[in-house]
Amino acid sequence: MIRLDLSTKPRWLDLGSGLRLHVLPVTTAIMVAARNDPAVEALPKDASQEQMAVVMAKAVARRVVTDWEGVGDVTGKPVAVTPDGIDALLDIWPVFEVFQTRCLAPHLMLEAEKNVSSPSPNGTSAGAKATARPVKSRARTARRG
Repeated sequence: MIRLDLSTKPRWLDLGSGLRLHVLPVTTAIMVAARNDPAVEALPKDASQEQMAVVMAKAVARRVVTDWEGVGDVTGKPVAVTPDGIDALLDIWPVFEVFQTRCLAPHLMLEAEKNVSSPSPNGTSAGAKATARPVKSRARTARRG
């Protein structure tokens, strides 16, 4: 079941360790804009899934993060939100993971689940794996009762 959250209000996303991001809802418009981001379009055709995930997450984050708490420079002085700052923040592995899980995953899950029975890449049974062992002998006919 798809649960529609009709709220268009920004929200605070707690990433732990005192880090909070103020984010806009991830909408279709945000995802389309992120897909057309110059960094996404500059990815080579043979980019790995991991490379695509990082570049796409940064593209989305640059569009949805409007404020933050718990982000400072090397002296601890709070810094303003900037596109470069967002990219640098997502280069920190634990931050990236939590952002992926709490902000993007609900939207990516819908994308993955929209077609439960996607076709196999090379025909109807090319992607299928046998799950049952072959039978040793034929089954007997049921008795009439």
